[in-house]
Amino acid sequence: MAKFELKLPKMGESVAEATITNWLKNVGDTIAMDEAVLEIATDKVDSEVPSEVSGVLVEQLFGKDEVVKVGQTIAIIETEGGSVEAPKTAEVAAPIVAEVAKIVEVAKETVAPADFSGSDKFFSPLVKNIAKEEGVSIAELESISGSGKDGRVTKEDILNFVKNRTSQPVLVETVTPVAQPIKQPVQSTTTSAVPVSVNGGDEIVEMDRMRKLISGYMVASVQTSAHVQSFIEVDVTNIVKWRDKVKGAFEKREGEKLTFTPIMMEAVAKALKDFPGMNISVDGDYIIKKKNINLGMAAALPNGNLIVPVIKNADQLNLVGMAKAVNDLGNRAKAGKLKPDDTQGGTYTVTNVGTFGSVFGTPIINQPQVGILALGAIRKVPAVIETPEGDFIGIRQKMFLSHSYDHRVVDGALGGSFVKRVAEYLEAFDVNREY
Repeated sequence: MAKFELKLPKMGESVAEATITNWLKNVGDTIAMDEAVLEIATDKVDSEVPSEVSGVLVEQLFGKDEVVKVGQTIAIIETEGGSVEAPKTAEVAAPIVAEVAKIVEVAKETVAPADFSGSDKFFSPLVKNIAKEEGVSIAELESISGSGKDGRVTKEDILNFVKNRTSQPVLVETVTPVAQPIKQPVQSTTTSAVPVSVNGGDEIVEMDRMRKLISGYMVASVQTSAHVQSFIEVDVTNIVKWRDKVKGAFEKREGEKLTFTPIMMEAVAKALKDFPGMNISVDGDYIIKKKNINLGMAAALPNGNLIVPVIKNADQLNLVGMAKAVNDLGNRAKAGKLKPDDTQGGTYTVTNVGTFGSVFGTPIINQPQVGILALGAIRKVPAVIETPEGDFIGIRQKMFLSHSYDHRVVDGALGGSFVKRVAEYLEAFDVNREY
């Protein structure tokens, strides 16, 4: 018999840890090679961890809702024969196993069960450790609205609670009718919500994990950034004509459908090169100028939730490459097959509200970015057309671009100039161009 250490696999350069959301196999279960053993979740993506070997699960080193670092051993699988070796030799593995056992023992000693024996809720050892170190009481711990499965409190939940609590006193019952600091509303996400009247005909449905995360991100973004918007109408008649002319040949040659999205993304990437001040993020009092242009592409999921996969180095793609990237990420998002790294590293985001018929919108910034562009629906409208022979009324294809940006670091001149440049690229689209 040989023992194999199943480790949390690397999920991208920017993903360092994940939370275990569910064990698909129990101790004693037989596992086939490539069969999923457990489900994990990063900030935005849920995925499965498959086994690299066939065998029997003999040990689970972490429980549900516990946070695991990339490369950590999460389970032990016993394999038949000696053909499959553990990643490390016995001499190297022994001290590691001993160290793990030591850490577990220390955790047991540092988290006194009596400290939380008065609570009926489940809290992971990690959460208890943080609570004890930060002096969080049972009442405070129970008041935290958990974003984990079944409402369990995660590491991020308690760290956010501690951060908010240290910045201001925890006062839930009293509401003072004077202006409050901008961070005040954050506290409401970690305390009991205002009671809502429910009658016999109402249905109560708990938010799923992703909706809880989205809810937290949106509230935090509004409280973090000073949102301001600029709107501009764009004549995209040439783009519509060109796409109608080439979409059939494009799909036949490239094996990809040609939508309007990659054309828009191409223009946004060009504009970001012209205005690098929009391709930044904010960290406290510091501005981080991003070297790469990584475009986030908001995508609606079949379950009604939203996710933002990222097109890396978008400015380096031609239209064919952009179309392939857009279609690939969109299809994998709908199928639930995005990898954690697919949603990381975005420097600017585009959302297509026109897909659902909206003329324009006021999107919320995807933190820590400083801008997001909403693409409105393309409509046939009567317009004044200027010619050397004079002005006349004609039917044109037009759309609105809605630019939300962070007024802390982006003023109207930059925010307005950027969206105007996107419009200029779209209106100057060559109807005779080759794709």
